[in-house]
Amino acid sequence: MAPRRSAIKNQALEVEQFRRRAFIAFAMVVACLIGLGGWYFRMQVVQHRMYSAAAESNQIKPRPIVPGRGLIYDRKGRVLADNIPEFRLDVTPDQVDDMAALVQQLSTRIELKPEDIEAFDRARDASRPHAPVTLKARLTDEEIARFSVDRWQFPGVEIVPYFGRVYPHKDLFTHVIGYVGRVDARDKEKMKSLDAAFSHVGKTGIERYYEDALRGKVGYERIETNVNGRALRTLGVVPAKPGVDLRLSIDLDLQRAMVEAFGNLEGSAVAIDPRTGGILAMVSLPSYDANLFVNGISHEDYAALNENPSRPQFNRVVLGAVAPGSTVKPFIGLAGLDSGLRTPEDKVLSTGMFYIPGVKRGFGDSHRGGHGWTDLRKSIYASVNTYYYKLALDMGMPRFDQYLSKYGFGSPTGIDMYGETGGILPSPQWKGAHIKGASESRWYPGDTVNSGIGQGFWKVTPLQLAQGVAALGNGGLLRRPHLVEAARIGYGGTWGDLPQPEPKRISDNPAHLQVIREGMIGTVHGAGTATNIRAGLTYVIASKTGTAQVVSRRGVAAVDPRRLPMNQRHRALFEAYAPADNPTIAVAVEIEGGGYGADTAAPIARKIMDAWITGKMPGAGKDGKDTLADGRDPMFADAESGAIGSEAFLSPGTIDALEDRSSETQQSEDPGATDDNAQPPADGAEQTP
Repeated sequence: MAPRRSAIKNQALEVEQFRRRAFIAFAMVVACLIGLGGWYFRMQVVQHRMYSAAAESNQIKPRPIVPGRGLIYDRKGRVLADNIPEFRLDVTPDQVDDMAALVQQLSTRIELKPEDIEAFDRARDASRPHAPVTLKARLTDEEIARFSVDRWQFPGVEIVPYFGRVYPHKDLFTHVIGYVGRVDARDKEKMKSLDAAFSHVGKTGIERYYEDALRGKVGYERIETNVNGRALRTLGVVPAKPGVDLRLSIDLDLQRAMVEAFGNLEGSAVAIDPRTGGILAMVSLPSYDANLFVNGISHEDYAALNENPSRPQFNRVVLGAVAPGSTVKPFIGLAGLDSGLRTPEDKVLSTGMFYIPGVKRGFGDSHRGGHGWTDLRKSIYASVNTYYYKLALDMGMPRFDQYLSKYGFGSPTGIDMYGETGGILPSPQWKGAHIKGASESRWYPGDTVNSGIGQGFWKVTPLQLAQGVAALGNGGLLRRPHLVEAARIGYGGTWGDLPQPEPKRISDNPAHLQVIREGMIGTVHGAGTATNIRAGLTYVIASKTGTAQVVSRRGVAAVDPRRLPMNQRHRALFEAYAPADNPTIAVAVEIEGGGYGADTAAPIARKIMDAWITGKMPGAGKDGKDTLADGRDPMFADAESGAIGSEAFLSPGTIDALEDRSSETQQSEDPGATDDNAQPPADGAEQTP
């Protein structure tokens, strides 16, 4: 076997190969260094501002400054909605790994109710992960102390100072001022990004209508923090703009008097200054404590409100539309004058029953035996249905609606509150659009005569009645009812009046308005339907009573509302302005289950006007009534002794008619001339009212 030969090394080739490899390696190193240098140049020079801002944001954080919500005052400067310093517990979701565990741990130091956790979960779902969400509002001093000791265990959780809303008069102004509540998903959708710092917004009433002005503008401060997020110092501040303070036309004393005048009765009332349109007092009873809703109402309290058959959350003043009954007679009478169909001296014979030509079924008057010959003045103070049955037929519904809409009926008043209903002004068009199976061609003469006494399809709110009667008293100017009369920015700011739209004139003939005024004065001071409140009056009242039917009549017999269950009794109504020659107040009162307007609504209105004009506040007797030593109501003391309400002050036959009310044919003062549940008769058939 031949010996193996060793390969001869080529040193020159190896040297050259090494040089090439070394050059490639060197080139790669140089390229990497150049790339690294370029990267550093890009970061430190080209993107300097971006990374500098990012670094600063890790050290300097903006903290929103939520302004104090504007305060709400009454006309005399007394606080109705206030702010008090509070502390709340906020959680930032993206800084928490296990939210359920965190909430469980916090509950050992802070009392958390199920509704607190539910509200927190809803708010967290509607918010961005980096935005703080309130877990609990209004922490106690003990809760703050317990949490502060173990603060380091809860990253992303902070105690935040803020101004909490409080309503010092509780349920007295709930339906006027409303309340604020926690921000929910719908509120978030409406808010701008800068407004996300607000935890509460107005939900109802004035708080909602003037929300943008009341909450102000958010500011912020730049806070330097350490690596743990603890604040070290403040580097700069952009101040917040405080909310606008509002001054209402409401008078606290009159509001309280209005509630006391109702006693235990349920219903609503509104008082307006006829000279300006400003609301002096406005109540819907029963009411509820607005403070319950500020930080989330408990399940028990909410269930109690919802299950209450009296519906305390329902604002009867702007939503509670009812048939006006005889309270619209002064307006219909004015329409008869302005349209030229009637003169003040034109008379109609009231025999106790009115018949449409060709129809057998009659329409009852307010007295079974009739009122005799009746002119416009008497038709108002004695509430004579026959006068208005015939007037409505003579006018026809197109002209009827033309004038009544001019007086403010059938449309919202424009008050500075959301959700106001416009009621219903009866017309063939409305019936055809809203009554099942009906059409404009199925409007009957019976519908027209019912409309003439405020029954049938009519619906008005107490606010509309107050606006209308104020226009009758101030010379024919229909003013927009309003609650806020002035505003200011900041505590030291100057109050500025809020402009109001120009009033609309309802009649161009002062003589016609004077006739209506004289008829309304006779309601209390003549031989009218409300002489029972005349005792001790030191001023003159122009007024009209009314009763809104709830149940229909049975056959031709009237239904005595005092014999019905409370929920089926007629609604008692009363409208008035005083003093009659130069009114400073106009009032509309509606009592649910009150029976007749003169019996229940008129005495309440008298007490309201007494409080405003004479300063006499209602007493605290039974059902909120003033009482004498022997238990009698002083307002009716003379009437009970025979001095007032006796035959000397009433037209012939009135006493007998009042005693026989329960057996009368139905009418609008004791309504029943309308059967809302009855089906329209076929053409040519007997028609029922």
